[in-house]
Amino acid sequence: MFKKNLKRLGLAAGLSLSLLAAGCGSDDDKAIELVYVEWDSEVASTNVIGKVLEDQGYDVTLTPIDNTLMWDAVATGEADGMVAAWLPATHAAQYEEYADSMVELGANLEGAKIGLVVPEYMTIDSIADLDQYADELGSAITGIEAGSGVVSAAEAAVESDYPNLEGWEVVPTSSGVMAGELGSAVENGDPIVVTGWTPHWKFASYDLKYLEDPEGTFGEAEHIATFVREGLEEDDAEAFAILDNFFWTAADMEEVMLAITEGASAEEAAAAWVEANEDKVAEWLE
Repeated sequence: MFKKNLKRLGLAAGLSLSLLAAGCGSDDDKAIELVYVEWDSEVASTNVIGKVLEDQGYDVTLTPIDNTLMWDAVATGEADGMVAAWLPATHAAQYEEYADSMVELGANLEGAKIGLVVPEYMTIDSIADLDQYADELGSAITGIEAGSGVVSAAEAAVESDYPNLEGWEVVPTSSGVMAGELGSAVENGDPIVVTGWTPHWKFASYDLKYLEDPEGTFGEAEHIATFVREGLEEDDAEAFAILDNFFWTAADMEEVMLAITEGASAEEAAAAWVEANEDKVAEWLE
């Protein structure tokens, strides 16, 4: 799946032969692979930066992959990078395991957040009061992918941090299934509680609120960071610099996400945003 599998078959020798054949290299050598977890936010960001790299002449491969495997792929050099690391809480376990084998380029988006989210019409404001809806909700929280940080935090909330939620269950699904169930509940005016995060298009589409978290289970505001494989700067300084410069806002990301939910493909939404934001993209290319 990953072009960097060549590394395990003698990548150094292969690169030497390529350079000898091509002199000092050519545009044919400009290839890059980014991996991402299929959260709506990461679909948006990865396709945008992928489009920017493509416009610079790169043969870009964007590979959706399991949450933990995303980290492993970059740490082992099987992929070149990712712009999808939620820190410090959501990907805390993966960061602990893999960060020392990667190059951290810092935040590409500030002010991200995770927590439990309910429709505004529900008459509670705190996780501590969620047990009031135990019967209507079947004592269940709709999660996203198992192993994601927000699901792990939700599990900690029901298993230890909030005794009133003893016996509750966090049901792992996917970001798409979660959004679908949330939309159906809102349409019917039904109660629902989901594992949520910002930025996400659902906040632009529905009237939602985070439940207060007096125990601090879900942590403070997060950021989304960029990581690349070791050696990328030496192998491809241009791609490294573009990824290092990549930075945008939650409003930027939500614009792309909303376009996708309204029917545009990820590629179309990314291309439209890049075309409409030439000044910002130019900063990434400096």
